[in-house]
Order: sequence, then C-alpha cells, then structure tokens
Amino acid sequence: MEIQELKALIKESMREVLREERLMLCKILMPYVDDAEQAELEAEFGSPADYQEDEAVDMTAWVKHGNQVS
Repeated sequence: MEIQELKALIKESMREVLREERLMLCKILMPYVDDAEQAELEAEFGSPADYQEDEAVDMTAWVKHGNQVS
C-alpha cells in the first residue's frame, strides 16, 4: 500500500470518528423534552407543518455536511 493511500485511509477514518463523536456530543447536549413540555411548545408555537415554507429554513443539508452547504 502506497504512503498516500495509507494517509488518505487514515484521514477518512479520522473524519468518520470525529463525525460520530460530534453527533454523540450533540445528542448529549440536546435537552430532554417530556410530552407535557412538548405539548406546551406546540400550543404556543404550533407545529412545523403549520408554518409557511418561507417562514422556515431547512438546515438538514447544513447539518449533514458539517456546516458546508454549496
């Protein structure tokens, strides 16, 4: 195996591990919301389905691609 191939493999492996760890950190830091609190939030703000499309920003791609959206 060439040195460059080995470096690329190590780099990709590190990216995967860091991505997994970042997701675990986000999960740990995300506050727990019980059913009563969720119902209160939905009563006050409504559900996402109630919003017009121009009132919200879809952040899915931003999250999936590590803060890089082209």
